[in-house]
Amino acid sequence: MHTDWIEKGVIADRMRSVRERATDCIHITRERKKTMTIKKKVLVSVCVIAAMLAAALIVLFAGNALLLRRNTQKVPIRSEDFSQKEGDDRIHFLNTGSSDAILIESNGHFALVDAGEDSDYPADRPNLNYTGYEQVVLQYLKDHASDENGKVTLDFVLATHAHSDHMGGFDTVISDPDVTVKRAYLKPYRPDNIRSKEKRQWDNQEVYDQMVQALNARGAEIVSDIPTDAFPFGDFTIRFLNTEIDTEHQGIDENDNSVLTLLEKDGTRALLTGDLNNLSGDETRLGPEIGKIDLLKIGHHGYVFSSSRKFLNTLSPEVTVATNRRSKMIYPTVKWRLALTGSALFTTVDYDGVIAAFPDGGGLVMTDHIMNEEEMALTIPAQK
Repeated sequence: MHTDWIEKGVIADRMRSVRERATDCIHITRERKKTMTIKKKVLVSVCVIAAMLAAALIVLFAGNALLLRRNTQKVPIRSEDFSQKEGDDRIHFLNTGSSDAILIESNGHFALVDAGEDSDYPADRPNLNYTGYEQVVLQYLKDHASDENGKVTLDFVLATHAHSDHMGGFDTVISDPDVTVKRAYLKPYRPDNIRSKEKRQWDNQEVYDQMVQALNARGAEIVSDIPTDAFPFGDFTIRFLNTEIDTEHQGIDENDNSVLTLLEKDGTRALLTGDLNNLSGDETRLGPEIGKIDLLKIGHHGYVFSSSRKFLNTLSPEVTVATNRRSKMIYPTVKWRLALTGSALFTTVDYDGVIAAFPDGGGLVMTDHIMNEEEMALTIPAQK
């Protein structure tokens, strides 16, 4: 009997232990379910917030695109016959991909600001294997800036800064026997204060040297100390800004050295900015000096750090031109800021080049699709 009592007690203890363990398991399971429920709720909340943000961004960018389109549709567009009439005053923004080539025309005078990307590059830097537009630029000049003998005379050329997508095509243009360059405004390239990574990766020195060699070979005047005083050019008044070498900042980007061109006729003003951005505060510094303008060639092709809100608000352009394509290239915040200023946006790739004409008495008239098939066929594809 005593043994039975002990065995029953042991069994009872074990049953209590089993019940306690079962209770613990049930409690743990319930707690886990609660935790899982909380995690699910948190996850669902995060997903809902993410979806709402995504929807808001879609609406924002769609609204941005619609606003830019409406702004652009308000700008007069006319057909262009390219005849060199007395008093014609135009700025030609060529389609050279994501590079700059801008022809200024006034009353029979011509000047070239930048000359597009070139196709050659140093053998040790295959990363610079880009599509070249030097022959496109040259042919456009011969088609639209030549005299009755097929000769092109450029009163001046300006290389805004020593990057191949701006300066690269100049050696080809200058070296052509049918082209005469009277004067070249060329800010000295100073590699000592350029960031080391850029000097390793880019061919700044090479394209600068090629342009200088071509100018010297043709006997063209080189003006390194670029003046800031306004001067007449046909019916335009032109002034250069940001002409001094930046010695204040070390390790800068060559974009910071971009020379700006401010043109004015009958109260209508246009600004060509090269690759100006605000990394070193250049837009903040120059904006108040420039003031209100009517047309802006936005800096650095519309990439990040260019066209800051304060700069655009200060300039308040009615028309902007970007030497680029709109989709996937111009930075979304730049497009949004442009839309909010009420500015129209013409992209040289999507519109296949544009012309801004300055009628007598003021105002702007735009022309798109200015390039012909023969000119664009001279594009040199990047080597595979």
